[in-house]
Amino acid sequence: MRKEYDFSKGRRGPVVRSTGKTRITIMIDDDLIEHFREAAESLGTGYQTMINSVLRAAVEGAKGKGSEDKPLTASTLRKILREELQAS
Repeated sequence: MRKEYDFSKGRRGPVVRSTGKTRITIMIDDDLIEHFREAAESLGTGYQTMINSVLRAAVEGAKGKGSEDKPLTASTLRKILREELQAS
């Protein structure tokens, strides 16, 4: 091995970048983590992969819903009530 190495052009981070994925830190409840770990172990897959699949399905499901499927909020309800009261 060399006695001296030149790290002047070195950069921090992984040696090989992962394409299409980003490493993040997220706080998830212990019971949810345990559920996904047990389910993933029984299926022979990774729990993070399983969480990713569930999140992807939720996003795809949300994209497929129309505007009529949105939850009714208090402000929307107030608007509807005002319109109906003015009409009658």
